[in-house]
Amino acid sequence: MALDPAKVNLDLQAKALLDMIAQAGRIPYSQITPAQARAQYAELCRRTRKTAEFPVSVADREIPGPAGTLRTRLVRPRAGGAALLPVLAFFHGGGWCIGDLDTHDAACRQLAAEAGCAVLSVDYRLAPEHPFPAAVEDCFAALRFLAAEGSGLGLDPARMAVGGDSAGGNLAAVAAIQARDVGIALKGQVLIYPATDFSEARPSHEDFAEGFLLTRDSMAWFGGNYLPESRHRDWRASPILAPDLTRLPPAIIIVGDCDPLRDESRDYAEKLRQAGNDAAFHLYPGMIHGFFTMGGAIAAADRAIAQSASLLRRVFSV
Repeated sequence: MALDPAKVNLDLQAKALLDMIAQAGRIPYSQITPAQARAQYAELCRRTRKTAEFPVSVADREIPGPAGTLRTRLVRPRAGGAALLPVLAFFHGGGWCIGDLDTHDAACRQLAAEAGCAVLSVDYRLAPEHPFPAAVEDCFAALRFLAAEGSGLGLDPARMAVGGDSAGGNLAAVAAIQARDVGIALKGQVLIYPATDFSEARPSHEDFAEGFLLTRDSMAWFGGNYLPESRHRDWRASPILAPDLTRLPPAIIIVGDCDPLRDESRDYAEKLRQAGNDAAFHLYPGMIHGFFTMGGAIAAADRAIAQSASLLRRVFSV
């Protein structure tokens, strides 16, 4: 049975945000078109993002993709003194169906400033117009582009990492495995409440099915638009099922205690550790799904970005 948000020890800022959303009469994604869902999500991100200015420079550019060109946004810290900057390839969240460069722009700027690295945010193709594995292919293509061409942009192909939140965390986890398999040596992976397993229901899916922002119906809508049930056990959709999780770069995995993805995020961290990898797992008490990009409304976002930046500074210094 789903837990009652009123009886859960929610973070006070997270509760205030949930109350604001409830009062605004937000329409569930499952009841509107993908275009309407994208607009609604963009507005939520606009209202909750951190508005501080960061010492970074930003440039949009197109890079080659498997089905034409990919839009990307390259964020560089202005204080970078090295000839070649380390770089994080970042894949935005949004259930593989919503989200874009703008919804995650503030978080990427803050990450770049605090980690002292460049961040390449990737506008991968979205479902349902472009179902699985289009997003996987686009994200890996961006990573391969950085490995082959990054030095021409002032980026260091020997110091690359991947990261993302939610669906983007899923794509980052998959890209890390793909990179290992083709000999691209990544330094790290930043996985923010990643979706890691379509194949199995977990207690947190039921506990936080209603009233905690990411709902059971929304998860079903995202997943149904992204891929058919027959592909749920494909490891490129469910990286926890990858046949080989050894020799992967150090990871940080962050998730809220009141997030439907809590258990699969925790289980993936444990799987990584069991396979001999460095995987730090951080559970944020009383926190909900989506908080990483909500620095204007939830202070815990700053801590999550600081922890992510700390991991990046560490792995890029080796």
